[in-house]
Order: sequence, then C-alpha cells, then structure tokens
Amino acid sequence: MRRILIPTDFSDNAMNAVRYALELLKYEKCDFYIMHAYQDAVHKETTSLTRENIDQVTKLMADKSAAELKRILKEINDISPNPRHNYHTISANNILIDEADKIVDEKDIDLIVMGTRGKSNDKKITFGSQTLQVLKYVQCPVLAIPEKQTYTQPKHILFPTNYLIPYKRRELKLFCDIVTPYRSIIDVVYISKSKKLSIRQEDNQLFMRGALCNNEINFITIDSKDVVSSIEQYVKDHPIDMLVMVNTRESFLESFLYPSRVDQLSLKLNVPFLAMQNIKRDA
Repeated sequence: MRRILIPTDFSDNAMNAVRYALELLKYEKCDFYIMHAYQDAVHKETTSLTRENIDQVTKLMADKSAAELKRILKEINDISPNPRHNYHTISANNILIDEADKIVDEKDIDLIVMGTRGKSNDKKITFGSQTLQVLKYVQCPVLAIPEKQTYTQPKHILFPTNYLIPYKRRELKLFCDIVTPYRSIIDVVYISKSKKLSIRQEDNQLFMRGALCNNEINFITIDSKDVVSSIEQYVKDHPIDMLVMVNTRESFLESFLYPSRVDQLSLKLNVPFLAMQNIKRDA
C-alpha cells in the first residue's frame, strides 16, 4: 500500500495537485492523507488577534479547516471513486513544515504531492514559500505540480544527474512503480564539460543501469557548464512530461534550492517535478 501526503491551503493550485495525484496513481493501492496546517492562518489575523481571544480565533480556524477538508473529501470521492484508494483528512494547529515532517514519520509516507505555488501564486518565482520549505527540509520525495497543469501520462521523463551520489533503492523503486505502468521513456542526462567519468561516477551510473526500472532508458551526455539552462532547453526541445531530480549535497537540484538568493530561481518549471531526497530511511 502506497502512502501519499497532500498538503493543501484550499487554493485552486492545491486542488489541481490533488487531481493530478489521483490520476497518476490510479493503478496503485494508496492511502491518501489530505492535510491542512492552520497555525499560520491564526497568527495572520493580526487585526483581531489578542491574547484574550486567541483560543476563540484558533477554534474558528480549526472549524473552517475541518469544513474545507470535508468539502475536498467529497469532491475527491465525486471525481475519483477508485476502490484502490483510501482517503484520510488531517487538520492540525501547526505550521506546514512541522506537520508534514511529523506525518511523514508517523505514517511512513512514500510521497508528498503539492502545487509548486499556493494561494499567493507569485508568478515571478518557481516555488512558493511553503513548497520550497517542504522541498528543502522534509525528508520525503516531493512531487510538485505547476499551476493549471493538466494531467498527461508521463510517457517521456527527464532525469538529469551528475552521477556523484549513490541512489537509494527505496526511492528508485517508488519512481519505477509510478512510471512502469505507462511504459515511460527515461532520458538520464549528464551535463558536463568533461565526458570522462570518475570511478565514483562510473560506479553510480552502473548502479542506475541495474536498478532503474525495465523501461526504455537513454543515457545522454550534454557538453555544457550551465546546468540550469541545459535542463530548460532540453525540456523545450523534447516532449518531456516529468522532470526528476535528486536533492542532496553535490546534486544538481541542491544548486537550485540553495542559491544565495533563493527567490530568484532561474529554473522555470512547466512540467511536474519529482524531487527525490536520497534520505536515510530503510530501503
């Protein structure tokens, strides 16, 4: 049974991520946990919030959260009455990142699915602040869905890598379980000015060749120093349905998530984005 966490702020972008997840995982047996953390909403009531009425405001937000989750649950059951899927809702007086981290541990979550941006929907940035926090700090793979992304089967997947990190079998298995039903073509792309691999890189590439699904896999080298521009151009030039990267030290993704000015990410995503965390969990 696959366990999926979907945080929501009740925005259209968040609901779009729910729809995408239901369709993508329609062949899998899944427990979906739809979660709303409302502590930030309580403290945003700055004009009316006082020490005397904080309990009252908190209860108001809790009731609103529960009602919205009930509405979403009804909508999910209307659009996806899938006997393979079970749905649960979680309303928490907590901040998103802490509650997500807690649920990941308690429920042994396999995947978090969320929109790239939430209610703020600032089109000048790739990731909203909440999504970025989850990508950076919650130790679980994250599938981020762009605004208004309509579901298409992931037939062609781009998997950039520098071969510097050993991949986790658990996360590669998750990835393979998702894409195998669609017979996806996977382009594993190495971007570098040097075509020669180190011994470490050769070993990691060999591991990928043996562990990365039974799908059609193309191992490609691109001669370039500009990783971000090369990925963007590859997505433009090919019918890519999903981008997959790994977030850890020395990875391509780390350079996108931890630049000096994180709000100026140059990678503009227009395809679903799976960030695998290379985390230390049981394989």
